[in-house]
Amino acid sequence: MRPRPPVKGRGIFSGTGVIIVGLTATLAALIFPVWSYADRSGTTANALSDQTVATRYGPLSALDKDFVTRVRLAGLWELPAGQQAEEKGTTAAVRTAGRHLIDGHTFLDERVRDVAARLGLPLPNQPNAQQQQWLVTLNAAQGVDFDRKFANILRLAHGKVFTVVAQVRATTQNSLVRALADDANTTVLDHIKVLEATGYVDFAALARDMAASSTPAPTTSPAASAPFADPGQVVPLTPSVSPTYSLPPPASSPPPSTQP
Repeated sequence: MRPRPPVKGRGIFSGTGVIIVGLTATLAALIFPVWSYADRSGTTANALSDQTVATRYGPLSALDKDFVTRVRLAGLWELPAGQQAEEKGTTAAVRTAGRHLIDGHTFLDERVRDVAARLGLPLPNQPNAQQQQWLVTLNAAQGVDFDRKFANILRLAHGKVFTVVAQVRATTQNSLVRALADDANTTVLDHIKVLEATGYVDFAALARDMAASSTPAPTTSPAASAPFADPGQVVPLTPSVSPTYSLPPPASSPPPSTQP
């Protein structure tokens, strides 16, 4: 039996195939580090790269811009919530938590307005719809019902933002945003502790709510294409005159009569 003659072009095809496989492997190796971020604490490749602009303080990402906006929004509703706690709280621990919210967000608001001005980012002057609804709920509550709603609503909100702060601190390349994240981390952790010290936090319900909800994707900043544009007039947060209280050691639990 005569041997079959070689197929014309088979050697060329094999060589081309090797080159294609090699290029594919190289491309996959380059793409993988970016793609792998999609599984890390809600960080997506888009959040890390989309609409990133250069600034004198380092690259400013969509996630960075969203974080700056969130810090401002937090103060717009948590400061008045803290004032309500000072005025309506039935225990010293609730009033203490209110005082911490006022002090913390007065400080953070000054910081975030300075950062936004340097980066040319616009800031809101009103809470968002969800935050306004929380304030309506607290406005309507009285007595122990207020204490319980205040502690649980604020603790849930702080738990959600805490993960955002950590994500930004771990990924940002902007020095101003990094410093703001440091201050926000310290403030949010302090607020979490004093809210838990009221004794009213329902940790089982908190765990369910945190598991059922996920952190929203970063929003697009209107200043994405103009990092040094004039951000416009931003109204500072100024606490209204309210009674001041000494800061007693936080209670580990509410009074026995308030237990359900």
